[in-house]
Amino acid sequence: MTTPAAAATPYAEFDGHPATEDDLRTAAFFNYGHFTAMQVREGGVRGLELHLGRLDAANRELFELPLDGGRVRELIRHALRSAGVADASVRVYGFLPPGGTTTTVMVTVRGPARMPPEPKSMMSVPYARTVPHLKRPGEFGQTYYGMLAARAGFDDAVLTLPDGSVTEGSITNIGFWDGTSVVWPQAPALLGITMALLEQELPGAGVPSRRHPVTLDGLGAFRSAFVTNSQGIAPVRQIDDTPFTVDEDLMKRLDTAYGNAPRETV
Repeated sequence: MTTPAAAATPYAEFDGHPATEDDLRTAAFFNYGHFTAMQVREGGVRGLELHLGRLDAANRELFELPLDGGRVRELIRHALRSAGVADASVRVYGFLPPGGTTTTVMVTVRGPARMPPEPKSMMSVPYARTVPHLKRPGEFGQTYYGMLAARAGFDDAVLTLPDGSVTEGSITNIGFWDGTSVVWPQAPALLGITMALLEQELPGAGVPSRRHPVTLDGLGAFRSAFVTNSQGIAPVRQIDDTPFTVDEDLMKRLDTAYGNAPRETV
């Protein structure tokens, strides 16, 4: 998906100190790890506790080590102060270098970003991520198919299983609207923080939300579709040859529901 370039080179810190050449070498040559991406506004993040929980759970699964949320918050605060910004795109990575016994935490800071609001066109591709519940760097397959979709004139790729089940976008979650409720594909996929917040907030906005299998040959049953990630929400106008209505009322309700999730101070 096309996203605005926030900054050519991010500011980066490792465990609270500015990145050195050795630090960057570790990240470049040993990128087995995990991360989360967030948008910070005035020092606050929507779903911050969900981000911290994601980092801790992934760290325990990959390295059998906890990752303390208080430590992560302090490292984010330190990086923001050092970069001199309160609004930013922030990523937090967890690595365990060879021979290491404690998790190395890298925090990167770029300028703030927002998903372009224009309706997206998407191309279905046959690809399923390994352990899709983990958010990881260096996802070759997602990048490859995203670029393949762009070369074919689409904005993004939709990942699908061999049976035609829809899972997620290459860097997004995808939701559908059947006229009465939001339907999220019931399939192996990363639970994005924006998706999780929408699931939490949509009932209060009067919008039912459920998970159910979605297949390529069943896309015609849905009136509208949209994608979400850390940069926001945008409508989908087509998947392959299947068109969708851009429902402005639905998009407003989604934006309102997401906006109802309070920002937590880092």
